[in-house]
Amino acid sequence: MSNDLSRLKVQDLGEQALLQRLQRFCPEGIVGDDAAVLQTHPQLDLVITTDVLVDAVHFSVGLASPGVYTTSPTDVGWRAAAANLSDLAAMGAAPLGITVGLSAPGETPVVWIEQIYQGLTACLQQFNTPIVGGDVTRSPILTLAITAFGQVAPHQVIRRSTAQPGDAIVATGWHGASRAGLELLLHPEVGQELSESDRTYLIQAHQRPNPRLDILPYLLPSSPISHPSSLLSPPSRIAGMDSSDGLADAIVQICRMSRVGARVERSQIPIPPALTRWVSSEQAMQWALYGGEDFELVLCLEQAVAQALVEQLELGAAIVGTITKEPEVLLIDAAGHEPDETLALQKGFQHF
Repeated sequence: MSNDLSRLKVQDLGEQALLQRLQRFCPEGIVGDDAAVLQTHPQLDLVITTDVLVDAVHFSVGLASPGVYTTSPTDVGWRAAAANLSDLAAMGAAPLGITVGLSAPGETPVVWIEQIYQGLTACLQQFNTPIVGGDVTRSPILTLAITAFGQVAPHQVIRRSTAQPGDAIVATGWHGASRAGLELLLHPEVGQELSESDRTYLIQAHQRPNPRLDILPYLLPSSPISHPSSLLSPPSRIAGMDSSDGLADAIVQICRMSRVGARVERSQIPIPPALTRWVSSEQAMQWALYGGEDFELVLCLEQAVAQALVEQLELGAAIVGTITKEPEVLLIDAAGHEPDETLALQKGFQHF
């Protein structure tokens, strides 16, 4: 890399280093989690998150890359809403509303734009969340920039920085399905041996992910999200984030922010049966750890609370490991068949 900063390119830095440089322009303590938390009321904090989705990067509707089509306009809208609601869930926040910034080429069919908004509202309506504004502009690339607003009681904010040694690490659902669904969409000729139900499940996991706002009432009884009353005792502390960039990424990021390490048990990674029926166990493991866009939550909790939570959630939730004092984040095999492996951010998706 050149020492001349005037010649330094974004691609020379990479995504994580670029974010670190940009965070210097923000007040200390505001950034670093899935969303920003602003104190606006003694009993409630305002939670704000922004996500940008770009054609041919986050989805493919055939405009930027003719012939590559993995996502209908309706699914683009759904995924955009789900990504932002997932960030709110990762902070423990109930959604209030979103704004939508739409950039589109002039030749974009109007019906596509309307279908994008239909997808947005279909996802948002599950959580009584309205679109409250936005902007539209001309652009050579179809882009959606969503800002979502939520609220949470100050003592119930979920942060990445509060994990402690001895905590159990909970994944709230299956991992690897979204990456498998993308593979099927990019290469329709593969997976012919899959049953129709398995193929549909994997593709649906990629095109229509569900933000895990349903988890919050189990842990935060005062959450305004409609749900049966919590069956758990409120935990004194929760660390966590979502797994939009992969299960391994979430665990590593939590450990870095909390200045701890982790031991993750290979056999406990929740991989959907549809995936293990299709690809090798090693391929399934790589997609589960690094595939991304499963939009589950990764939570660090006291062992008893973690076990009670997993028992309440649907099939796929699992305790996948333990937080340790040692800084390494290791994937281990208790059976001794596989060597220990260091989990790293670099193995997952990076924008630069």
